[in-house]
Amino acid sequence: MKIAVINGGTRTGGNTDILTEKAVQGLAAESIRLREYRIQPIEDFRHDSNGFWPVMDDYDSIVERILPCDILIFATPIYWFGMSGTLKLFIDRWSQTMRDPRFPDFKEQMSAKQAYVIAVGGDNPKIKGLPLIEQFGHIFDFMGMSFEGYVLGEGNRPGDIIFDQQAIEAVGRLLKRSDAV
Repeated sequence: MKIAVINGGTRTGGNTDILTEKAVQGLAAESIRLREYRIQPIEDFRHDSNGFWPVMDDYDSIVERILPCDILIFATPIYWFGMSGTLKLFIDRWSQTMRDPRFPDFKEQMSAKQAYVIAVGGDNPKIKGLPLIEQFGHIFDFMGMSFEGYVLGEGNRPGDIIFDQQAIEAVGRLLKRSDAV
């Protein structure tokens, strides 16, 4: 099974990175750190007679890397009770990709994937992060993806996540629950 981590963390070596690395430790997983790519915001032309225009950024190359994968792990810090803007930009662009003739079966291919979420926040994330998990649930449901599990970790300052033993243990079991891995 091919695994890709779509990491929306904005800090190199931050809590999101630390927790996500523990989730895939010992597994062959491709890590896509969105902060290292240029992704333009979506310009919504769904209802324009000409449709979407091509965008010259790194987004398409990321889509091409995740399409062959069976498992996608969406990792994000919790910013203002939601996912990072970096990850949101990436997911927003799916609206364009679903109408892109270069990716004619994008939604169908995505529907064959198992999805996981890892999110880290500093303000009671195990409660306040639940609406974010619900949002991912709606996203995955719309795409037909199987939402297999999530871990919410607590960490504010860099490295704090190591003190959240519950999250460390849960993330170690996250992918082990799947018969696919």
